[in-house]
Amino acid sequence: MKKRGQVWVETVTYTLIAFVLIGMLLVFVQPKIQQMQDHSVIDQSLSMMKQMDSTVQEVAQAGVGNKREVQISLSAGSILFNSTDNSITFELDGSYMYSEPDQTYHDGNIIVTTIQKGNIYIVTLKKKFIDYNMTYNNQKIIKKILKTGTPYNLYITNNGNNGGEKNTIDFQLD
Repeated sequence: MKKRGQVWVETVTYTLIAFVLIGMLLVFVQPKIQQMQDHSVIDQSLSMMKQMDSTVQEVAQAGVGNKREVQISLSAGSILFNSTDNSITFELDGSYMYSEPDQTYHDGNIIVTTIQKGNIYIVTLKKKFIDYNMTYNNQKIIKKILKTGTPYNLYITNNGNNGGEKNTIDFQLD
C-alpha cells in the first residue's frame, strides 16, 4: 500500500514540475511573440497606407467624380484622418522597436517614426497629401478609427478643385 501512495506523490510532483517549467518558458517566450505580432501589424499597416496613397493618386488622375473603394483591416492601433493637416496617420503602441527611436525616415511616401516611452514603443506611419486638399465626409475635420474585427470600407473620391488650386480628395467610411 505504501508503494502505491508513493507512486501518486511522485506523479503529482512531476506534473507540478512540468507545469512550473511550462510557465517559466511562457514568461520568456510571450514577449517575443508579442513583438512578432506588433511587427506584423506594422508591416500590414504600412502596406495599407501605401495602398491608400496609390488609390488617391489613381483617383486624382482619373478626374473629377472618380471614386474608389479600399478595404482597411485594423487589428491593432488606430488611424487618424486629419483633413485640417491633409494627412493620414497610423499609430501603434507596442513592444516592438520598428525603427531607431526619435529618428524619422521615409518608406516611399510614408514617414515612419518610433518613439520610446519606457518599455513601450509608439510607432507612427504618416502620409501627408501635399498636392491635394483632403476632406473627411466632405468636411475639414479630424476622424479617428480604432481596431475592429471586421474590415472598414473606405471610399476615396475626387471632388475637383472647387475653384482652388488643388483637387479635393474626400475620404468616407462605410
